[in-house]
Amino acid sequence: MNSPLQFPSIDPVAFALGPLTVHWYGIMYLLAFGCAWWLAKLQAARPGAVVAVKAVDDLIVWGAWGVILGGRIGYVVFYNAAAWAADPLLIIKIWQGGMSFHGGLLGVVVALLWYARKHRISALALFDFAAPLVPTGLLFGRLGNFIGQELWGRPTDASWAMVFPRDPLQLPRHPSQLYEAFLEGALLFVLIWWFASKPRLRGQVGGLFLLGYGVARFSVEFVREPDQHLAANSGLIAGLEWMTRGQWLCLPMIAIGAWLLAPTARGKRWL
Repeated sequence: MNSPLQFPSIDPVAFALGPLTVHWYGIMYLLAFGCAWWLAKLQAARPGAVVAVKAVDDLIVWGAWGVILGGRIGYVVFYNAAAWAADPLLIIKIWQGGMSFHGGLLGVVVALLWYARKHRISALALFDFAAPLVPTGLLFGRLGNFIGQELWGRPTDASWAMVFPRDPLQLPRHPSQLYEAFLEGALLFVLIWWFASKPRLRGQVGGLFLLGYGVARFSVEFVREPDQHLAANSGLIAGLEWMTRGQWLCLPMIAIGAWLLAPTARGKRWL
């Protein structure tokens, strides 16, 4: 059996300014929003863009609020509902950690719907505009998970297995954060940015993001260790107990994404 890789010596605290400590995870959030802003500026400068260059700042601010509020609410509702029922204030205890991508996505959708209504533009066109901005944020976010030694994978004897110092069992595990950084972040960004560079039916760019992320996350969930307070499976439907909570949450994304990409959806997009 090969010796597992050791986690690189990375301090989760990037630097300290007196009593203030700045963590790498926070820096990754700043990089995510900064990159989204830069990409949005590039897209807004294209002829016929649904969002004007001067309106990008406003869009990013609302999107950021959607990510933060939706991500926190989604984590508590989707992954920690029992603890929330016991402690209703848990939802505002952000210092205890816990963010959900699916909740953040719903928060962004609400923010985009509000923005589209306010500016009287097509919601689907706005989703297409926003879709290429998301994968780089996922890339930075998963790198932050890796540096913070959270959301690691299941035990494995693969040659690239890694031992995380914070793991109480000290088992060789899949570095699933890096799998997600590559699939949901780098690879998905390249695919969507290329796809969006040519004229597409309204809703298809957003559909590709939903389908691509859903398939990538569904796949990685097979080697990702569930949160400690969750059972190894969701047990929602008999015979499908092998599916995790994250996989169940990906199914609507995959279905909606496939529908938006399907040629049969032509003429049925009213948003």
